[in-house]
Amino acid sequence: MNERAASAADTQNDAAGCELASALVIGEALVDLLPGDEHSPEGRALPGGSPMNVAVGLARLGHRSQLAARLADDELGGLVIAHLAESGVELVDGALDGQRTSTASATLDEHGSASYEFDLDFSLPTPDLTRVDALHTGSIGAVVDPGGAVVRAVFEEAWGRGGILTSYDPNVRAAIMGEREAVVERVEALVALSHVVKLSDEDAAWLYPQLSPSDVLLRLTELGARLALMTRGGDGALARTAEREFTVPAPAVRVVDTVGAGDAFMSGLLHAVSTPNIRRVILGGAHGSTFDDSWVDAALATAAQSAAVTVARAGANPPWPEELDRA
Repeated sequence: MNERAASAADTQNDAAGCELASALVIGEALVDLLPGDEHSPEGRALPGGSPMNVAVGLARLGHRSQLAARLADDELGGLVIAHLAESGVELVDGALDGQRTSTASATLDEHGSASYEFDLDFSLPTPDLTRVDALHTGSIGAVVDPGGAVVRAVFEEAWGRGGILTSYDPNVRAAIMGEREAVVERVEALVALSHVVKLSDEDAAWLYPQLSPSDVLLRLTELGARLALMTRGGDGALARTAEREFTVPAPAVRVVDTVGAGDAFMSGLLHAVSTPNIRRVILGGAHGSTFDDSWVDAALATAAQSAAVTVARAGANPPWPEELDRA
């Protein structure tokens, strides 16, 4: 961990007055190959992957953050490893056993929104859940086997143990995940094992084209999510518990690109909800029981500000504590 990452951890622990949640993220880490521009005519190679971005975001905000991903001991793998070390993310045992480091070649449209072509290693290591307070997964690695089977087994183990806050972001990549019906089945199986579920409006439209945004969130809570959220780009975000609906506007910001925006929203959200008191509220009681959700608005605001910092600069680059404070 470098000095900035260590300082982030110390600052956040002092501010919280207690130890922050220890987080484990399982899923893909890769390198985003971005097209050239006036600053980098030959293009850029930036560490990415939705789960990895969330792990980095949590580490930067002071959490002990472990990543169960698959990388290779190659040039691109070294780029990812250096990026993780800079933010204080720990790789689990077996992470460096890959044959190649995965890549995602991005194309940006006139609004800065990204689309991708993938070259992925679909395997994942099996992590140890000892001393884990929060477990997160998302995107391709959570659905496509053989890694998808590992993710499901780990979530089932966490659910059986109890006491671990679980979260999931489908982050749909339709071109590579498979047939929609099979993907929906696997997504819903993970939703049923997750306390917190976040998806984008684009994810919702692909998974549930027949449902309104409100009904999508209702569906997620019916499956078992204690808190379900939908990001809507410049229109902010919607959320609901079993009892209430919530909205949060998107902060006004000049968008450079949207790479990693949803992941920064997720890490900011998990940072906000994984404090000991809120974690106990989310974990406590049977699903559907009434609970105090007064914390949701503040958590949504933190998540939105985390995403706003990220879209204001290039690449998947979530905020450090001082940046989130300024926002």
